[in-house]
Amino acid sequence: MADSQVSRQTKPMIERDEMFAPMLEADPSFSGQWQAFLADYSDEPQLPRYIALGDLARHLIDRMRRGDISNFDKVFEVVELWHIEGDEYVQEAATIGFLESIQNHLGGNDRFRGDGGVHASDFDPYLGPETRKWWDKLYRFWEGDSSALRFDI
Repeated sequence: MADSQVSRQTKPMIERDEMFAPMLEADPSFSGQWQAFLADYSDEPQLPRYIALGDLARHLIDRMRRGDISNFDKVFEVVELWHIEGDEYVQEAATIGFLESIQNHLGGNDRFRGDGGVHASDFDPYLGPETRKWWDKLYRFWEGDSSALRFDI
């Protein structure tokens, strides 16, 4: 077994309770919304992170609309880590909670519709290889391929 495979197997995976810590480091401008989310859902036994991921998607779309793309490379490095090193919940949330939220806000299965001058393709330069795979799988799903979101294909 190669050294990288050994270290990957022994390295703890990113779990739902810790998934936002690296994102807040990558994009401190989301901290206020995160704190408001925590306050709004403080009585919940399990935080509805998909809501926060939708908020993050809208936050990034708004930033892009304003031309504020600083740290987008770091933000999407975190998304790539969620896809590669996340547990099953984190991987699914990265795709369904975050990427799908971006696509929904920017036209769903219509890749060319946008929101206030922002188009889904504007995010293309920031997608890592694994994130790109799931981004494209979402479009295949939107186009009617019900098996597109399976992990084994």
